[in-house]
Amino acid sequence: MRAREIPTLALDSYQRAARVALANHLVTPSYPDRIALPLLRRWATELREDLLELFGYRLEVTETTARLFPVLDSLDASQPARTGTDRVFDRRRYAYLALSLAALGRAGNQITLSELADHVAAEAGQVDGVELEADRASDRDAFVDAVGWLAARGAISLADGDAGGWAHNPAAGEALYDIERPVVLALFRPPRAVQHLRSAAGLLAGFEAPAGADDEARGPEDPKEVLRRVRRALVEHPVVYFDDLDPDGRTALAAPRTVAEVELLTGLVSERRAEGVALIDTSGRLSDIRFPGTGTIAQVALLLAGEISDRVVDPDAPALVRHPIGDDSALLALLDDAIPGGGVFDDLAESAVSTTTAAAFESNRREQTYPFIEQSWLVDTVGALVERFGRTFAAQWQADPDGLRARAVDMLHRLRLVHIVSGGVIVLPVIARYRDVMVSIRDRAPQDSLFTGDSTENEATA
Repeated sequence: MRAREIPTLALDSYQRAARVALANHLVTPSYPDRIALPLLRRWATELREDLLELFGYRLEVTETTARLFPVLDSLDASQPARTGTDRVFDRRRYAYLALSLAALGRAGNQITLSELADHVAAEAGQVDGVELEADRASDRDAFVDAVGWLAARGAISLADGDAGGWAHNPAAGEALYDIERPVVLALFRPPRAVQHLRSAAGLLAGFEAPAGADDEARGPEDPKEVLRRVRRALVEHPVVYFDDLDPDGRTALAAPRTVAEVELLTGLVSERRAEGVALIDTSGRLSDIRFPGTGTIAQVALLLAGEISDRVVDPDAPALVRHPIGDDSALLALLDDAIPGGGVFDDLAESAVSTTTAAAFESNRREQTYPFIEQSWLVDTVGALVERFGRTFAAQWQADPDGLRARAVDMLHRLRLVHIVSGGVIVLPVIARYRDVMVSIRDRAPQDSLFTGDSTENEATA
């Protein structure tokens, strides 16, 4: 491991480079910031070897891009593409993003937004269920969101005009973009040709056996690959539960060296509990969510985590029903249903994959049940929190407690503190970390006001 050879004074810089590569699978001169690419270029040789050895990840670094090619062991719905305002991409935005990339790959050095929209509209018309009508405001907004995602990563850069003006009125507004071809080419690099797949399971690591093969037919897994799989889980998920892993994986996670090597590479600190292991990121450079954090949603999520923890251990309350989490077969079925049959090359396509077989390859977790909390309890609890602390919340959430609850629960789901299911949430063990949350109300200094009675303003911190 090359990290052991890095001088002590330079180790912090190397660890920052590792966190940047793991957090941003694509790094460009402007994304995520202007110092990221020079940092990766400085440590490219050492990082390339360590990332391959520890995780099986491949790193390609050029003058204009750094591209990390991760290995997927399971489906993960917790990291969708998001707009500049943190709105999750829907199917239409994903379609526009893919079609825009295809159009940019065939374009010259520059392209106008309306010209790109024409190309996408023409291609969308050939796909059932996808269309782009420039006369429809919702289509224009979704298209601009996809273009904005590309611009944020440096695939295109605004040379003139304004995309917002075009979205408001395409007849009057226009935008001209320079196309950064190396970034465009680096963005879409799937591990296998998608035209050869009949199932999304074909993109997962280790899925080499034909449909219907069982675990015995596959034979024992290479111990080195078991270690890599566990290390990948440590950096890809907020917490790794022993119950998520097969017997070999649980043994690897329990070994101190497995976690120590990831700590050395990333500079993170591990927290071990009876249920599993979490890497704590105090730097904020690897995690996509800071928790606890500032803002109404993060504060309510923290308060709700404390309330859920108290409910689980409350001896005076009725016992909670327990349920298993289940596998990703439902998500896999949804993805597979969306694959256009006409886009698969039949002669080169892999055998069809059943969701049962695919789920068996995705995980071999032992059957475990966890407490289930109903949606009605969440509604009542968040309502009580709004009533108690609502004056300190942002105005939009004071008026929308249902939306606030949904966003707070979603944050807890992304952090693997709960698992959202129909009718409520399944409570996962690490949420006990946030029991006995202490809340203080901080009064801001009085400010002059034109109206009486507005001399103080309160803020809640947890």
